[in-house]
Order: sequence, then structure tokens, then C-alpha cells
Amino acid sequence: QLRLVESGGGLVQPGGSLRLSCAASGFTLGRPKMGWFRQAPGKEREGVSCIGERGRIANYADSVKGRFTISRDNTKNTVYLQMNSLTPDDTAIYYCSGEWSPNPEVCTLSVGRIDSWGQGTQVTVSS
Repeated sequence: QLRLVESGGGLVQPGGSLRLSCAASGFTLGRPKMGWFRQAPGKEREGVSCIGERGRIANYADSVKGRFTISRDNTKNTVYLQMNSLTPDDTAIYYCSGEWSPNPEVCTLSVGRIDSWGQGTQVTVSS
């Protein structure tokens, strides 16, 4: 059973930065593709970014391209989301995701195709 634990959320001013971390455990064969989703109050959960098993390919939502960077350290089974130039529109609960599928480097930003979720971490961008 894949277990995902997020950390690093908090309150930041507009224009500021935060780095989220997600530690994965509970898997023995292969590595999951991992990603980040977010859900703002009154809105549906949406994909933010994902990264392939070996960290060679990443996808980003248009709304965060050029501001957010996803990376992973497989020696620590951890995925990171560096968020820069944050705006109030980035305020949401951020969820780490795990995905198992045959192609190790093609990851998804589709909520319905995610196999495991973390508990979420709150990110609030406000002055």
C-alpha cells in the first residue's frame, strides 16, 4: 500500500516562494510516478504537476508553468514542488499523488487516474 506524506505548506505573501515535500513509502517493486494536485475552496481538485519514475519527464498545468518546478530524489523516495512567484490564486490544499501504469515516464494530471493520495497540506498566499 503506497503511503504519501506531505510537508512544507504554510502562509506566504504574494510573490513569495514555498517548497512542498512528499515522502513515499510502502512499495517494493518499481517506483510510482508522482505528482501534485490542489483543491481550492468550492472548486474541483486539479492537477498541478507530475513527474515520471526516473524524473526525466515532467508535466505542468498551464497556470503554473514557469513558476513551479517538480523534482524527485529516488534515494529518499521524495518528490518536491518548488513554488515561486505565488499569487492568491495558488491558495489551496495541495495533495501529493501516486500513479502506477505501464509507461514509467508518462504521468497524468487527471484526477481519475491517480492510485494514491496524501492527506494534503494547506498553502495560503495572502498579504
